[in-house]
Amino acid sequence: MRTSELKTAALAMAPTVSAAAALVGGGLLLASGATPTDPERVALLLRIGAPAVVEASHFVSSLLGILLILLAFGLRARLGAAWAAAVCCLALAAALAPFKGINLEETAVLVVLLALVAPFREAFPRTARLSRMEITPGWLLSAAAAIGGAALLGWWSFRNTGYGEGQVWRALFDADVERAIRSSIGAGVLLLGVGVWRLLATPATPGVAGEDDPDFARVRHILAHAESAEPESNLALLGDKRFLFSESGESFLMFGVRGKSWVSMGPPVGRRDEHLELLWRFREMADAHAARPGLYGLEPEDLADVIELGFFIQKTGESAQLPLEGFSLAGRRREVLRRNWRKAGEAGATFEVVPPGTAPMDELQRISDAWLADHSGGEKSFSLGGFIPRYVAEFPIALVRAEGRIVAFATLWPTAAKTSLSMDLMRYGADAPKNIMDFLFVELLNWGKEQGYLAFDFGVAPLAGLDDRPLAPIMSRVGRLLFERGEDFYNFRGVRRYKDKYDPLWRPRYVACPHKWQAPFLLADIGLLSSGGLVGFTRRPRREVND
Repeated sequence: MRTSELKTAALAMAPTVSAAAALVGGGLLLASGATPTDPERVALLLRIGAPAVVEASHFVSSLLGILLILLAFGLRARLGAAWAAAVCCLALAAALAPFKGINLEETAVLVVLLALVAPFREAFPRTARLSRMEITPGWLLSAAAAIGGAALLGWWSFRNTGYGEGQVWRALFDADVERAIRSSIGAGVLLLGVGVWRLLATPATPGVAGEDDPDFARVRHILAHAESAEPESNLALLGDKRFLFSESGESFLMFGVRGKSWVSMGPPVGRRDEHLELLWRFREMADAHAARPGLYGLEPEDLADVIELGFFIQKTGESAQLPLEGFSLAGRRREVLRRNWRKAGEAGATFEVVPPGTAPMDELQRISDAWLADHSGGEKSFSLGGFIPRYVAEFPIALVRAEGRIVAFATLWPTAAKTSLSMDLMRYGADAPKNIMDFLFVELLNWGKEQGYLAFDFGVAPLAGLDDRPLAPIMSRVGRLLFERGEDFYNFRGVRRYKDKYDPLWRPRYVACPHKWQAPFLLADIGLLSSGGLVGFTRRPRREVND
């Protein structure tokens, strides 16, 4: 195996090995502080050094022990500050061990543990401050259990360790008892302090941003300059999301909350090099609040970061993207589409795109209300936009007129880098020409091509592309069954069939969560978030998709 491959393997293992080393070192220091020291070594040390040095070394070592146990959480999460703190704690503990009673064996173990952690700084790339480390209640309980175990070990040791009858050994015994009690109490007080700090310092769940929220201005700025963003990133302006911002202020992650589920709508938006840091912060904050973190709407390019988090990944469907450079209506495969587009135009349909905030909102509201009245269910949210005048005014709007009147409209989702363009709301009135959807799509594809967009995103076909093989995951097999027979809930096959006639490239979409068993609960909460509750989720929409 080449040196580079060995280094890669070592760096991959380093966070886990370092966390284990910190746990071992912390447990060793707590046990050492709670158990008797060798009387002869202590007597020799007291002849050449001050008693205060011995007491201080014992006390500080116990504090370092509990710190190492807590730092193991940050090491596992690849936090650079946790690595630096762990190296300092191990080095200091190794230096103090001889002053506790010429404890050379303990020094040797700590030096070995230090050698396992110190060389692998590269394995801890996360740059967040140590104060950002979210220590979970479970981790605090584990640390408390370690202190309790050390205290019980000390109690058992002092009851069963034989000491000479001489007064010198009795005095040493009493000093050992006081030292052990003092060390355990010190570690317990430190742990209590960390627990109180966590209770007070852990940030509350970020609030939902609204139009008067200053964070909304930050969201708009990031969307306008994002290096990495998908059309769905514009859902950030819907007003139902919570946000985590990167330290640079150039990226954000948006998420919704329902019950115990914290669900990110898509990957982080902004700078690509800040994605992993935001994902880690999202997971840590959710974990600190005993919430169930989930990532929804992921694409293949996002999976490397998700694997880094250790999440379970499940395919949920496929999205359709059409490259615009070569798009045309020529050829036999586009014959029906070409005919439908031409007939709508001959019926008087005209197309234009107006800038954000310039469309006649009253007319659009009238069309939207009529469209909703003729369809099952109400306005959507979270993963789908709704007709909210403030939200609609954020985007360019495609208008279709017939005889001078607006008969259909679509809100457009642009991207700053023009990698892709998509459509959010598409609504039309009863007086719209036949085949209005095909007319609008064709005109929009041509417009996007003229504007320099690389692709048009038709959105997701839920549950499309899942396998029903004997060895496929159970969720994939259930999803395939719903796709084929779940017409009472949603027109899965009709949506896929309609988008497929444009000959798009189908790309898989995924959901991710920490544990496999959490995925069904997460998907249920995503459905409820998007549908506005249980009533909206169970309503069956009318099949308005035209073939």
